Amino acid sequence: MALEDVFKKLVAHCKEYGYVFPSSEIYDGLSAVYDYGQYGVELKNNIKKYWWDSMVLLNDNIVGLDSAIFMHPTIWKASGHVDAFNDPLIDNKDSKKRYRADVLIEEHIAKIEDKINKEVEKAKGRFGETFDEQKFRETNPRVVANQAKIDEINTRFSVAMNDTNLAGIKQIIVDNEIVCPVSGTRNWTDVRQFNLMFATEIGSTAEGASKVYLRPETAQGIFVNFLNVQKTGRMKLPFGIAQIGKAFRNEIVARQFIFRMREFEQMEMQFFVQPGTELEWFKKWKETRMNWHQALGFGSENYRFHDHVKLAHYANAATDIEFKFPFGFKEVEGIHSRTDYDLKQHQEYSGKKMQYFDPEKGESYVPFVIETSIGVDRMFLQVISAAYDEELLTKEDGSTDTRIVLRLPSFLAPVKLAVMPLVKKDGLPEIAEKIVHDLKFDFNCQYDDKDSIGRRYRRQDAIGTPYCITIDHQTIEDNTVTIRYRDSMQQERVRIDQLTVLIKEKVSLQSLLKKL
Repeated sequence: MALEDVFKKLVAHCKEYGYVFPSSEIYDGLSAVYDYGQYGVELKNNIKKYWWDSMVLLNDNIVGLDSAIFMHPTIWKASGHVDAFNDPLIDNKDSKKRYRADVLIEEHIAKIEDKINKEVEKAKGRFGETFDEQKFRETNPRVVANQAKIDEINTRFSVAMNDTNLAGIKQIIVDNEIVCPVSGTRNWTDVRQFNLMFATEIGSTAEGASKVYLRPETAQGIFVNFLNVQKTGRMKLPFGIAQIGKAFRNEIVARQFIFRMREFEQMEMQFFVQPGTELEWFKKWKETRMNWHQALGFGSENYRFHDHVKLAHYANAATDIEFKFPFGFKEVEGIHSRTDYDLKQHQEYSGKKMQYFDPEKGESYVPFVIETSIGVDRMFLQVISAAYDEELLTKEDGSTDTRIVLRLPSFLAPVKLAVMPLVKKDGLPEIAEKIVHDLKFDFNCQYDDKDSIGRRYRRQDAIGTPYCITIDHQTIEDNTVTIRYRDSMQQERVRIDQLTVLIKEKVSLQSLLKKL
């Protein structure tokens, strides 16, 4: 099945099973805005808990913060967002579609990389165990030529972006004959800048109102509270401040479902360090964050680092952790060495010192910062994309059937177990309801007695419920139930009084955190 078709099925599945709904759908929706349904909000909360506990619970020198969405407008002047928070946009005159020029170039580079990878895979198949991939990449004429194209585009792209050379960015698109995905033509407008911040007014009267912005990132709330946290928490360098919160960007080219939205949620941690040690800490946090993702068990081959060619004006090192979505490798988390730019900017604009007194050195200085920033919504999409599976089953009569299952890690699954009476009589529903009542203090349980037991199993598979408990007539005799495992579909008989310990062992977030 084409990956594009897989993604369409994934989006439809999210709506059908209560994970994600188009926002304001009865009014025909609002572009690039989505609501999380009854299962989506549970999965989202579990993802946030996994991140929060791994940051704050497991690290003695990282604490939390919840800063306001509305902030003093000068903050965004100091951070550079008022003057420089822009996307380079370009229109195709034939399709009337608008694109981010930088994304068009990056996608073109990705296509050339795919050609190289296909050549490498073919060679692996031909030469087997004797294959030397590095030598092949350095000597194969087609690979060398394609890599030279990538290097040439990257060099020009980096210079043009750093210089905000809009004409130069367009020329890269023209020279590489990049076409509109819709019209297939190269009839482009000039590239222009578009600021992404939402502006509004605060105040009781129109005359007395002042202009404020919906925050485009959560990081600045951490920076302006740096001294508040440091002094009240008696924090010593190195230390971090973690935050989960909403951010808002007026994305003109919002697409790919919840991957790029106008209202989204971020999980960010700013780690303050001594100047001169930042690149060492940058390397450490790269490894730590990659381990966090790979601990979910979705396969290390589906992750990669993408080092930035163009560095933001505040950074001296930056990389992305990319995950292989159905639409290709895309960023889910960024790790940046932001130097001392942010604190120095706020020190200059506010007139207040943003310095740390180092008792060991006996001097004050502005710390450097390592940032880890991950989008909750992108992480949600990563988990759903990795978990979605269509399994072909062969029945006893030889016919086949497709089982749709969300193979969510049990500690992230919205519903941990479903409890099902085999029939709605003979006292079985009452036993099932008592089990739910006893277990609901420890787990998110669901009582399900509608349809045949087979259909109920399939429904829970599609929701992603890892365990199903079935109560039958034998339960009345010996207080045992059947537990059915989602991934293997195997069943075993266990005692009711063993359920709490058994399930807790399988769904506990502690077991995941201990891997980190």
